[in-house]
Amino acid sequence: MNKTRVLSSFGLLAGVALTLTACGSKSSNTNSQNTTKFKTAVPTKAAKSGGTLNYAIEADSPFTGIFSNELETSATDSDVMQFGNESLFDTDDNYKINNNGPATFKLDKNAKTVTIKIKKGVKWSDGKQVVAKDIEYAYEIIANKDTKSQRYTSSLANIEGLAEYHSGKASSISGIEMPKGENGDTVVLHFKEMKPGMYQSGNGYFWESAAPYHYLKDVKFKDLESSDKIRKHPLFFGPYKLQKLVRGQSATWVRNPYYWRGTPKLNKIVATVVGTSAVSQAIKSHKFDMIGVINSQWKNVKDTKNVNFIAKVPLSYSYLGFKVGKYDSKTGKNVMNKNAKMNNKALRQAIAYGMNVDEAYKRYMNGLSFRVPTLIPKQFGKFYNSNADAYSYNLKKGNEILDKAGFKKKGTYRTLPNGKKLTIHLAAMSGSSVQETIVQNYIQQWKKLGLNVKLTTGRLIEFNSFYDKVQNDSKDIDMFIGAWSLSSEPSPADLYSETAPFNFSRFVSKENTKLLDDIDSQKSFNTAYRVKAFHKWQKYMNDQAYVVPVSNGYSITAVNSKLTNVNLNPSSGNSLWYKVAFVK
Repeated sequence: MNKTRVLSSFGLLAGVALTLTACGSKSSNTNSQNTTKFKTAVPTKAAKSGGTLNYAIEADSPFTGIFSNELETSATDSDVMQFGNESLFDTDDNYKINNNGPATFKLDKNAKTVTIKIKKGVKWSDGKQVVAKDIEYAYEIIANKDTKSQRYTSSLANIEGLAEYHSGKASSISGIEMPKGENGDTVVLHFKEMKPGMYQSGNGYFWESAAPYHYLKDVKFKDLESSDKIRKHPLFFGPYKLQKLVRGQSATWVRNPYYWRGTPKLNKIVATVVGTSAVSQAIKSHKFDMIGVINSQWKNVKDTKNVNFIAKVPLSYSYLGFKVGKYDSKTGKNVMNKNAKMNNKALRQAIAYGMNVDEAYKRYMNGLSFRVPTLIPKQFGKFYNSNADAYSYNLKKGNEILDKAGFKKKGTYRTLPNGKKLTIHLAAMSGSSVQETIVQNYIQQWKKLGLNVKLTTGRLIEFNSFYDKVQNDSKDIDMFIGAWSLSSEPSPADLYSETAPFNFSRFVSKENTKLLDDIDSQKSFNTAYRVKAFHKWQKYMNDQAYVVPVSNGYSITAVNSKLTNVNLNPSSGNSLWYKVAFVK
């Protein structure tokens, strides 16, 4: 699925376990950054039917096990359910939606509609045909407040009647039409206005999944996330169905006998959690048929025999966010606190200049991770602004900025301009063995600026606890290092707008709203105009430094040399697991 998710490694240090239903790029040069180092596919060989594939889920925490596109937000849960979880739409290698997938797509700009038609034979793993109501029901799950779904956004609220349903003013969604009835094959979405990104998968303006209404309708919305029908026995219409689950630890998938493309090649896929400390040994001992490489340990595994290493630079990045407000769930808006400790641009900019990202990653990551200059990754081609005044390691500049802004030194550390003591609490996730080393390194660099930075809770925080604290605006966090797995349509509105729950820094300004609106405006149907709008926003965000881009890195996967049809190109994503097979 091409959606934004939180990642379980702040610096992609754990070499994020590969989600092969991956997020991607609008640029036609998607994999330009890894042509010199890695291939994106294993050699194609004659395939046989059968066999069990052992797949590694890299995580230092048990997976949550929310097997619903509408309710999950974790890349780890997405990784676990990818074998059954198929999107409504296939795409080309530029992530443009085509009609080769489970449903066809037709956009009518003048009528302000998108028509989705489900193909005959696309069935849930219990044998029931996917119908129009299943598409409509997914929107109900997202927009009904009782589910507490974090997927409801102002972008989706561009569908007629969705906001009214969300607020409880309407019992149904007026803008979702089912012309052939609930059990028909057609859904017509009616929009308030059409948006330039709508031809791209991951655009955020319409949902690309369906939910099995016939199966879930008896579960109350408030009970959905915790129900066994989501946690233990989910239904998907992809190539595999969940057979067995060891909670938080492993999932066994077997063929979906009703899969619409045909019979998948493998008999079974067993996805098992492996801690990051055990990854290198697991690669060398061939414990898994597919397992992500930890970039800091590349030298230990790169010569392993009978393995094909494939990679891409994923649409992901880690970032440093500064807490300057709270999310008001009643209004659905982020509210800034003008008096927040980190609501000082000079302080934020100096902290950004104090991060020796390139030096740290060269030393600890074998050069496979690197600093990123803006919040729009390079893979988005012309939408990326290479002239956006990116931050680099510059202690002299950082000190000058703090001096000028009145942060005076009193002994080792600086005080606030009003003379009061300044202590900054940083939240960061636990992860690979070098994660703590890199974070402590940053804390030492900030000390050279006279800034007293301490870890929230005194140590790195486990993934689930970290995001629980960040999402709930915990008072003991002044700044935090998070990471995104991005959507394949580059609009940043669902991450950084006033109404985005994912806007974890809670930064809101009239200028930011104006720039974000411009990116998705009618004028931006003109690509040249949209490019300029993206460039302006990146420059503005770098200047304001409420969210500072930090790093990305190669996502490398070790693949058993006896496997074929493993391909990371975007056009393969939706049908990948149908094709993956052992060689004859």
